[in-house]
Amino acid sequence: MDRSGIFAGDDPFALARAWLAEAEKAEPNDPNAIALATVDPSGLPNVRMVLLKDVETDAFVFYTNYGSQKGQEIEASGKAAFVLHWKSLRRQIRVRGVTEREDGPQADDYYASRSLKSRLGAWASQQSQPLSSREALIAEAAKQALTKGPNPPRPPFWGGIRLRPVEIEFWADGAFRLHDRFRWTRPGPSDSWSIQRLNP
Repeated sequence: MDRSGIFAGDDPFALARAWLAEAEKAEPNDPNAIALATVDPSGLPNVRMVLLKDVETDAFVFYTNYGSQKGQEIEASGKAAFVLHWKSLRRQIRVRGVTEREDGPQADDYYASRSLKSRLGAWASQQSQPLSSREALIAEAAKQALTKGPNPPRPPFWGGIRLRPVEIEFWADGAFRLHDRFRWTRPGPSDSWSIQRLNP
């Protein structure tokens, strides 16, 4: 199987990091934005944009409010999917897998690295719940600033989600819509990868 050039390599996470590094030089903003898909209890899909914060040696990590709709849906199913798409590179990466919480020191460190306003915002927002007005949200953020001070701790309802893939697909635009697609699959997160070229 010919996987030369931009598709070369035996580690899909290293390949994902390499593509993301290229996108950081070419995309006008948020090259790490992912369209994250989950399903509700009835099986109806939901999708929204979030920021991918880490590509680990065997997983992808993003952060959220665990009480949000996506947080609850991930907790209920233990599964999620996302796509990274870069118009500047004419490439995308599609990922499906199982999830687990990252709510330990790694989440604490990432939370502490955020701006103070963002940290207070995490406390102030009851994400995905009805809101009476923007003024009410701003007032709640001001209240949290008074009570939490200049170094607020990470909220217990806010932290990371680690997605351990069982499928990763790398896609690149080709002439005459004859695109290149390579799908990496494994039965479970601890198993070895198999790779197939797919029809566009």
